[in-house]
Amino acid sequence: MTDTPEPTKAHFRSDVTVDLVKSAAADSDVLFAARVSTAGEQSLEEVTKDPERSKGLINFLMRDRHGSPFEHNSMTFFISAPIFVFREFMRHRVGWSYNEESGRYRELEPVFYTPGESRKLIQQGRPGKYEFVEGAPKQHALTSRVMEDSYRQAYDAYQEMLAAGVAREVARAVLPVGLFSTMYATCNARSLMHFLGLRTQHELAKVPSFPQREIEMVGEQMEQHWAGLMPLTHAAFNKNGRVAP
Repeated sequence: MTDTPEPTKAHFRSDVTVDLVKSAAADSDVLFAARVSTAGEQSLEEVTKDPERSKGLINFLMRDRHGSPFEHNSMTFFISAPIFVFREFMRHRVGWSYNEESGRYRELEPVFYTPGESRKLIQQGRPGKYEFVEGAPKQHALTSRVMEDSYRQAYDAYQEMLAAGVAREVARAVLPVGLFSTMYATCNARSLMHFLGLRTQHELAKVPSFPQREIEMVGEQMEQHWAGLMPLTHAAFNKNGRVAP
């Protein structure tokens, strides 16, 4: 009698997480960088001053798209999301640094993405002019079942190869892009604003964007962290149509 293998102990998630692990970012960073143009070494005094009094300058820089003063800061995020999110994410190259966990150097965990009930499933219209609408309960059930079955099968194949001594960098080829990965992403406010302008939908945006929902979920959490660090810059970004300077 052949023993029946135990089913893969996979974990399925519909969320993403974003942690701010390190930052050197404040509204005053924008002010001293901008005022060096006219004040020279005296601009350093802005570091210790209340940036609230310079709200108008930050808004002027944002409105007229004087972007370089928004680069003198740094934020590092630790992000947990499906691999397909990271592949979209890494199209953003200017002002970003990335380090992602490696399937060459570690055995990847069986954590996979399945859409939550609020995720719109049905695409209507043609490319460039389509919209997503709610799926029926049967479609959600089907999506979850098919994804989970496929994930388990792929991870079983991965484990079989590892058990046979196949290198991790080869065995990982069978794993799907719905597998969760983690990475550190470091950016400045200007590069983050460009990301948010493309990867989030917002009623205040002058230029509409149509991001995939999963990367928008990451963007929303990053924006929340950034807004706490640089509230005046964030407010000016919204006031001026969410267009990166």
